[in-house]
Amino acid sequence: MILAYVGLGSNLGDREATLRAAIAALPGVLAVSELRETDPVGVTEQPAFLNCALALETELSARELLERLLGVERELGRERRERWGPRTIDLDLLVYGSETIDEPGLTVPHPRLHERRFALEPLAELDSELLVPGRGRVQDLLAELD
Repeated sequence: MILAYVGLGSNLGDREATLRAAIAALPGVLAVSELRETDPVGVTEQPAFLNCALALETELSARELLERLLGVERELGRERRERWGPRTIDLDLLVYGSETIDEPGLTVPHPRLHERRFALEPLAELDSELLVPGRGRVQDLLAELD
């Protein structure tokens, strides 16, 4: 079993209900952070996001887990139109065990995780000592943003 961490976000529709539906659709969930409202990044002229993170145990490969996440996004009405634009649901594979993966369509840890407070804060809530491969501990990454 691999311990993986997933970031979740929504800024369209009933954000909380969509996040809860995504969480319920994922197998092996061990813990979920608190929901927190955050300002959009990239394209800032859009509604605020509701974000959280979850820890899950899985036997799926990183690629299979990513495909499962993308499937849940589709089931919940995600339409990919604009990079960093508004979305009903966004599920990002942030950390997959201690693995570092750089393949077409799959980069783990998430390539911008260390720059994103909205992803690091919920991870720190789940495990402040979590080591992001190649980057360091979540709590140290957060401190660097201050």
